[in-house]
Amino acid sequence: MKIEALKGEKILNFIDYCKKYRREVDDSYLYDEDLREFQPNEENPTYILINDENIIVGAVSLIIDSYYKNGKRGRFRIFHTVLQKKEAYELMLNAILQHTDEIDKVFLFIKEENDKTATILKSLNFYIERYSFTLVRDSIDTCQPVFPQGFCIREFQLGKDEDDWCEVRNEAFAKLAGSETPKTPEMIRKMAKSEDLLEGGMRLLYHDKKAVGQVCISKEFDNGTVYTFISSLSVKPEYHGMGLGRNLLREAICYGKGKGISKSMLTVNAENDKAVELYIKEGFKKAETVVCYNYQLKKEEE
Repeated sequence: MKIEALKGEKILNFIDYCKKYRREVDDSYLYDEDLREFQPNEENPTYILINDENIIVGAVSLIIDSYYKNGKRGRFRIFHTVLQKKEAYELMLNAILQHTDEIDKVFLFIKEENDKTATILKSLNFYIERYSFTLVRDSIDTCQPVFPQGFCIREFQLGKDEDDWCEVRNEAFAKLAGSETPKTPEMIRKMAKSEDLLEGGMRLLYHDKKAVGQVCISKEFDNGTVYTFISSLSVKPEYHGMGLGRNLLREAICYGKGKGISKSMLTVNAENDKAVELYIKEGFKKAETVVCYNYQLKKEEE
């Protein structure tokens, strides 16, 4: 086998490989929408592993765009080989590490039950940073959201509310593992144009004229079932303890039901005990656990 940088004539083969095996890996950046416009470049260094028959048997692609670079980290879009051998993973890792001069670590998620890959990653000096749960909620009744007097929720307005969204999100997630890096208005504009976002599904909560909370409501397909996918649910720290998070969650569930989607899904860091407790009380159940593995890059002392 040999490793080579992905070039134009094999991009479609790489995309086919990603689609074929995305169910075996974290597919956060392997949806059709992401792959449709994928191009290997400085922000997306990508290599493929080729066997003697010139067939792709492995792929590694790292995301080091401005968001991840600001956080001094890179996230694997895919790090997978059908060979499931340490030597194959090591070959791909060494190739991708040539592109990591400006970051301090790289990371990926794998399913908790994927013992074979976990063993290989640990042998390559990856270590566990955290766990994350996927929670789902069946078609059960939910209470309507009721916000305190002086609070109102409305649809995000593209071209007007980007700064408000960033302010709430960045303050709320400043200490949340994996989300500490601030997001920019440009990133929020891109999120607002996502194909999976439900129409009107970015919701901002205001106290008088001050943005204090938010939630994003998208559509997610999993094993043939459609879910309301709830993300970016956050409340500014000074407004905690007022039941706003619970009502933003109910807002998202009810909004999805209003669009004909009866089931809901979200992800949450396992150590975020208060959030996990809230979601369980609101009818969510754990469907999957994934593990975040980090690889700390060696930096020369200045």
